[in-house]
Amino acid sequence: MSAVLEKKSLPYLQVLDEEGNVVSAEWMPKLSDEVLRDLMRKMVFTRIWDGRAVKLTRQGRLGFYAPVAGQEASMIGSEAATQKEDFLLPSYRDVPQAVWHGWPLYQAFLYSRGHQHGGQFPQDVHVLMPQIIIGAQVVQAAGVALAFKLNKEPKVAFTYIGDGGTSQGDFYEGINFAGAYQAPAVFIVQNNQFAISVPVALQTAAETLAKKAVAAGIPGVQVDGMDVLAVYAATKQAVDRARAGGGPSLIETITFRYGPHTMSGDDPTRYRTKDLEEQWQRKDPLVRFRKFLESKNLWSEADEERVIAEANDAVKEALSQADNYPKMTVAQLIDSMFESLPADLIAQRADFAEEGK
Repeated sequence: MSAVLEKKSLPYLQVLDEEGNVVSAEWMPKLSDEVLRDLMRKMVFTRIWDGRAVKLTRQGRLGFYAPVAGQEASMIGSEAATQKEDFLLPSYRDVPQAVWHGWPLYQAFLYSRGHQHGGQFPQDVHVLMPQIIIGAQVVQAAGVALAFKLNKEPKVAFTYIGDGGTSQGDFYEGINFAGAYQAPAVFIVQNNQFAISVPVALQTAAETLAKKAVAAGIPGVQVDGMDVLAVYAATKQAVDRARAGGGPSLIETITFRYGPHTMSGDDPTRYRTKDLEEQWQRKDPLVRFRKFLESKNLWSEADEERVIAEANDAVKEALSQADNYPKMTVAQLIDSMFESLPADLIAQRADFAEEGK
């Protein structure tokens, strides 16, 4: 006896084409003019801040940094669809979502430098530290979401992972656990085409990454990740569904990072062609959304210039705060390791404190 495996088709969601024209009025989110303008403001702000961060890293004024240019629609559109009470579990590239969810920018800079205060989130900011271990945040998101369900709290845990991260065991364990317990979680796969230098085609034989939701028994959708309205619409549907007790969802955003994987030596010209990069630049999320807003008289060159100035001022102020924040000592690091220090660390702490370290 032979069995035929059917491909379960999953929806592909797009609201705006590359020229900013509405191609799917059905999925157009009902947003006020103010919210539409705010989405654009946040994307422009993030693009400017990202460019400054790249330069600051090259100057040695920041530490670890993963560029985000090209992924603004995926990041901003999804975070904007959540509520302040919802809990964000970011990966290392998802600093913009964390900042827009409430993480002070100067602390994000301190985090990049490895300063302990960077991860001391204000009490009302529902964000965990950006996760460096690939896929660990997916398991953690499932656990946070289950806690919300057990406590009968109308909150959602949402998390991000890259296309390469979907090959990690933690990814499967996390979405399977959330699916089994119908936990209120939203898993967002940002498919930026390359896991460092490895293209998606070499990562998996799956037709799409969204189809990995099928094995976990949860809804999956593939979205044009360069279209901020499509990302917002898909995330809002998933978040509302989770909050109402409908369980988790998986969203794959098809996007592209214009820069290197991180500023730690990656050279994308060694594995990406110029033609490919130009093809994706024609899909630029800011250009597309700008055209849409301009057609509605909701955005102008003056608006853009104001946001650019705002972003430059904010980065300058945040950098000044980070520069002037007290330097971290080894003794402080030891203090934070355990509730009660063992004898050997007590001795080490005393030695470092005596040396002024």
